[in-house]
Amino acid sequence: MDSTSPPALSRSLFAFSVFYGGMVCIAGVLGNKQVALGPLAVEAGIFAFLLLVVVSSAVAELHGRETANRLVVIGFVPLLASLFLTLLVLAVPASSEMPPERLGAFDTMMMATPRIWLGGIVAYGVSQILNVTIFSRLKREGGSMLWLRAGVASILSQIVDTLLFITIAFYGEFPIGNLLVGQMLAKVVLSAILVPPLIYLFVGLGRRLDARA
Repeated sequence: MDSTSPPALSRSLFAFSVFYGGMVCIAGVLGNKQVALGPLAVEAGIFAFLLLVVVSSAVAELHGRETANRLVVIGFVPLLASLFLTLLVLAVPASSEMPPERLGAFDTMMMATPRIWLGGIVAYGVSQILNVTIFSRLKREGGSMLWLRAGVASILSQIVDTLLFITIAFYGEFPIGNLLVGQMLAKVVLSAILVPPLIYLFVGLGRRLDARA
């Protein structure tokens, strides 16, 4: 083998990296809709963010904390690229053939204040790094229950995500206390229900992909 060849990228890391980049981009779009889950109301982007949490935890489990943190940092590339592309598309004049109602719906969905964009970027970076840190720390201290480590890390990181995003995006615009509590409760419940089974699914899939290499 050529000694100058780059190190091989495992199948699981390649697949998870592609999937992670897609979820980073779609999360902000899905966040434009608020969904009702029984008595809970939560922005739909949480589903993509929970998948980001699961993937980063799975990568930490399979490839280590440093690799998972690099994945989170690289996630800023599609996140910022999608932001710049959104700003570019919004700035370019629309075709005269585009129906006004369709253009209005697009502008309403894609436009956001700089504070909302900043809040999303900061919350993403801090919460995802925190998730990997907590997940890896629990493993290092002897935590053998994968579902528990993933669930605890997800719950704590989503609480921080909510605090950062809502404070940066909306503090001073209107009272945010009820919004904070409601979003935290919804994210804690969803993390507790969805993350434990999903982490087993992704870790199992990753091991299967690597076994076939």
